[in-house]
Amino acid sequence: MKTIHSLCLMGVAAAGLLSSPAFADQKFPAELAGHSYLEAKTFVAPPADAPDLFKVSGKFTADDKKRVDRPQSIEGTSFLSAPGVPRATALKLPFEGQPVQGFSGIKSLGNGEYLVLTDNGFGSRGNSPDAMLMAHRLKIDWRTGTTTRTETIFLRDPDRKVPFLITTEATKERYLTGADFDIESIQPIGDKLYFGDEFGPYILVTDRSGKVLAVHETKLDGKTVRSPDHYAVATPAVPGPANFEVRRSRGFEGMAASPDGKFLYPLFEGPLWSNGAWEMKDGREYLRIAEFDVTKGEYTGRTFKYRLEANGNNIGDFNMSDATTGLIIERDNGEGDATKACPADPKTDCFNVPARMKRVYKIDLAQADAEGFVKKVGYIDLLDINDPKGIARIGGDKGKFTFPFVTIEDVDVVDAEHIVVANDNNLPYSTGREIGKQDHNELILLRVPQFLSAK
Repeated sequence: MKTIHSLCLMGVAAAGLLSSPAFADQKFPAELAGHSYLEAKTFVAPPADAPDLFKVSGKFTADDKKRVDRPQSIEGTSFLSAPGVPRATALKLPFEGQPVQGFSGIKSLGNGEYLVLTDNGFGSRGNSPDAMLMAHRLKIDWRTGTTTRTETIFLRDPDRKVPFLITTEATKERYLTGADFDIESIQPIGDKLYFGDEFGPYILVTDRSGKVLAVHETKLDGKTVRSPDHYAVATPAVPGPANFEVRRSRGFEGMAASPDGKFLYPLFEGPLWSNGAWEMKDGREYLRIAEFDVTKGEYTGRTFKYRLEANGNNIGDFNMSDATTGLIIERDNGEGDATKACPADPKTDCFNVPARMKRVYKIDLAQADAEGFVKKVGYIDLLDINDPKGIARIGGDKGKFTFPFVTIEDVDVVDAEHIVVANDNNLPYSTGREIGKQDHNELILLRVPQFLSAK
């Protein structure tokens, strides 16, 4: 559906026949230029000074919520399995060590190096107290398809900057866990790292070693905005109106930074609850993009709006491509090749909720309309990637390649012609590439010169 705002229309009128403007429904070609993946079974040992709690992770993931200490005793199944029809992923919990998977934020550092972060744990606050929060530096050789982890940064709060009780409260180093924060995006600025979180939602600031320096609450329209996982939100004693505005797991999923590092642009994954309803415009949900002043450490009060192509869609990541334009992953909640969809009742050998819509949109903040809705310049389709050179290492077929994962949560610009895209493989809960087999963490290099130069 086209989303042509008044500013865009003015630009088209001025351009006349001299140019061919791109609209939100304009699809640009994408060619696979590199493909690499990190094996699903990739683990890292916790630091020597970390509590024994972290030597085995995933101990609280059983369906009945009871603790299970014996490694590899809980079957992993796709979280998109139909009720009563579990699709196994061939991996079992708990794990010995900490899983490096799955990536939920990326930043290109140049020279084939990328900064990524591991998602908060095993899908919720309640089952992730033994999952450590980490960021990693990767080195990717696109020619050979190898990904090497060269550094892991464990987040910790020894100076007690976090304003609430954390899992490792009584320890010296106070390592952070998936029960404390759900970090989903990362931005290196100067000598600091900035993380966008879904629980608060918060902006978490650390030094380059992962030591917490500050935790910033979210403020929109002059008030603090919270999710049900915010530390100050308590379950009410009696039924009544909700006392929070952000749906659980719909906080800051993407968070871009201006090229000069002066501003952050955290983006909510879902619409806000306002005046008794989810925020919408003409029947379509929209998401808020806030603006945060890095130097002042506070929100500027300026916001933008991103209109979803379909209600219920989610975003996966957000990074700026230049001073005014950025890339946003918009996706549905399906996984797997649609040609392998279950024809009728769900079964274990087919996808009951196949992938239908996985896109990267280019937006322009400078061309936002009077209400703050950003211009959608166009998109690339991650389910329709050209692979004429046969670069795909898995998933390629007759010159085509698809990226049919439920949670595609990483995108950034690499250079004037290329972008990098990666999935969060939800270890051990996703089987989007192959039925019955846990997804790897795949990273792809896409050649998209027309897309990046579009206005």
